[in-house]
Amino acid sequence: MMAAHSVSFDADAHFMEAGIESPLDEDRVHDSFTQLIEEQSQDLNPQVMEMSSMDLEEETRDDVPSLSGAGSCVGVCEDEGDTDPLMEPCWSTATLRVLSSMPSRTIGRSRGAILSQYYNRTMQLCRRRQSRPSVHSFSRSARPSICGYRVETDPVNFDREENKRERLVNNLQNLSESDRVRMLKAIPLNLGEKRELRRLALNKTGRSLSLSEIPCCSQLKYYIIIAFRQSWYAWLSFLSSLQLWQTALKTVSGRFGTGVLSYFVFLRTLLFFNFFLLLVLGLFLVVPQAVRPPTPLSSDPFYGLELLTGAGYFTDSLMYYGYYSNYTLTKTCGNTGGQSSCGFHLSYNMPLAYFFTIGMAFFITCIILVYSMSKSFGQSFRIDRSKGLLAMKVFCSWDFKVTKKSSVRLQYENISTQLKELVAEVTRKEVKSSWWQRLATVSIQILAWTICIGSTAACACAVYYFSEHMHKDLQDRVRSSSNTPESLLLKEASLLALPVAVSSINLLIPGFFNTVAWMEEYDSPSKRNYVAIFRNLMLKVSVLGVLCYHWLGRVAADPGSVSLKCWESFVGQELYRFLLMDFIFTMLDTFFGEFLWRLFSQKVLKKERKPVFDIARNVLELIYGQTLAWLGVLFTPLLPVVQVIKLLLLFYMKKTSLMMNCQAPRKPWRASQMTTFFITLLCFPSFLGAAVCVTYTMWTIKPSESCGPFRGLNTMFQAGKIWVEQLAESDQQFRWLLLAHKYLVENPFFLFLAAGIFLIVIYFHSQVVDGQRKIIELLQEQIENEGEDKKFLITRLQDIHEQRRPLSSRRVRGASEESSFS
Repeated sequence: MMAAHSVSFDADAHFMEAGIESPLDEDRVHDSFTQLIEEQSQDLNPQVMEMSSMDLEEETRDDVPSLSGAGSCVGVCEDEGDTDPLMEPCWSTATLRVLSSMPSRTIGRSRGAILSQYYNRTMQLCRRRQSRPSVHSFSRSARPSICGYRVETDPVNFDREENKRERLVNNLQNLSESDRVRMLKAIPLNLGEKRELRRLALNKTGRSLSLSEIPCCSQLKYYIIIAFRQSWYAWLSFLSSLQLWQTALKTVSGRFGTGVLSYFVFLRTLLFFNFFLLLVLGLFLVVPQAVRPPTPLSSDPFYGLELLTGAGYFTDSLMYYGYYSNYTLTKTCGNTGGQSSCGFHLSYNMPLAYFFTIGMAFFITCIILVYSMSKSFGQSFRIDRSKGLLAMKVFCSWDFKVTKKSSVRLQYENISTQLKELVAEVTRKEVKSSWWQRLATVSIQILAWTICIGSTAACACAVYYFSEHMHKDLQDRVRSSSNTPESLLLKEASLLALPVAVSSINLLIPGFFNTVAWMEEYDSPSKRNYVAIFRNLMLKVSVLGVLCYHWLGRVAADPGSVSLKCWESFVGQELYRFLLMDFIFTMLDTFFGEFLWRLFSQKVLKKERKPVFDIARNVLELIYGQTLAWLGVLFTPLLPVVQVIKLLLLFYMKKTSLMMNCQAPRKPWRASQMTTFFITLLCFPSFLGAAVCVTYTMWTIKPSESCGPFRGLNTMFQAGKIWVEQLAESDQQFRWLLLAHKYLVENPFFLFLAAGIFLIVIYFHSQVVDGQRKIIELLQEQIENEGEDKKFLITRLQDIHEQRRPLSSRRVRGASEESSFS
């Protein structure tokens, strides 16, 4: 009966759906199966007629269990009405022959059948050595024999298998070395048996593979190939070792799942973006200005408070916009022997470099973001059957090259967590509720959303009025005109009030949102996380919108009201303070919200439960900080340095707190699209908003008159126009640049056109991905139908045989059963 099940179809349709994932493989199986059915249909009737006229003893040989042994593929026939025809143990000879010929029926394949088949292949190859046919033209899968299991237990058949093996070894000896290697590779046996066949083929003729028998040119070719392959593997291993935090990310994934992992992967992505900004701004702005610094001004003394405020001592430095020159940097000529000489003229237009460096940094960042988002869409929104992924994870996920004990434990935890997530996704069922339960759930959710939206609006209004109050307070302090050190320190300390208030809102309100979410009932953890992310995003966008109005609508519109000589540097200092306060409050949240809460829960409440890592709040904190960094690039060229240091410290701090203070989610869930969602939020609300603010500043707001590279201009945008006009006046050949600048740069139509092209590319890519998903769904449905067709054909073959089977055979079978029981 066990053997019968080994050759039967799985009756569970769900597991059959997960069995085949590749349409190409299924197409090959379908073609081969069709060909086999055609072959069987040609000789089906003669075989059935032969079966009808056979001797009674020969007919009942396949039906009597005592002749087959314990491992027989046929057994006692039960009532056909009570069992599934595909699970029926009484298969006919014709049906078994078709089943044994199916390419997918590889269970129970006979080693003797494989040796016999490849013996015939080697014979054909020996007979046609003149033509040297390609081994790749042969099929890679041997047709298994359903009744081949009897060979292992029968001594006569075992000797017959040894004879087949001996003949195969003899034929392998007659082949050339290359044909022998290719044939051994094609034989579907394990590596030990292949090695044994190769050893027998070499030892029987007294030959061994030695370097003396290989020509010098072949030896050199083999050495070059081996050296190239080892170099390639070493290079791949080196590139893998260069991946930042690879081991740490595997540890997080193994213990906390893909949801928490997506946060750290997103943090690493932001780190790479800031490294790029730091490289571009450092090479084209900071380094040239540091080489040719402007005339130094009187600097303020250092009190230590400047590390928090960014003002005072750091105001007149490379940190801020006001330090950079508004002229062309030139190389000074050295005096040698009373004569002035220069090897060549070297100049660097600082205003032009500032304008184009900021513009190109944003443009390249936009391209990288759009490419990353489209690539992530293609990877995460493909059709992945959870059951198929579960099967692949069970049978194909272990890396047998891993030998280090810590790496083995890490891989074990990673696979175990992923299996829990996949099993939870497969077994998750939608709970059916009545209409009044759904109405109550929707009412509670509407109430929760109303509370969250009202809280967000209240916070935005609070930030608006508090920023207005602090702006008036700054005006009053300026009118008092007190220049004592105490008053200056108090003035700088008052600048921290607005960043502290905003950071407090960003810390407390997400916790209030989580409290409100307790009364909602979401059936999946992923949906709960998406809702929390959207609510936190709504809060962050509202607060940043009010702050941008405060900086560009109050401070930049009327800098004289607060006696600002360089409003750009003041805005840069504000962004520095907000970024630093955000990091400080994140550390406080990590300490009080995770570490102290774990101690309080374990020591006071006497519970082993630890807090769960809040993905929504932590991810929105990263997006909020990155938006501040992008907004500050124009006013603070060295702000990416602060952001890089912040992200590095944040990674190790969050990872340590996660391992010590947090526990894995109670309900495992697979975050298949979280990274795509994070990149999308980073692109559209964050980067797009920062780009709009920076573009508005460069195109519309008048720069300061006494500082910065754009002093004396109506807008920052005029720097490029003035350079093009000077270039066209000096050389008429460059007059086309003036027209190109007028119609491509000055005209806003080009900007809208470029933005429209990006949106069209994203739209078409999403449509292509959606079309591919639909095609894959149709192909998977076709695969399921093909499987049903195969079951139907096998059932029909069995029905035909049952109809034509002589009645006498059934009587004899019944008599044999009675004698066996007696």
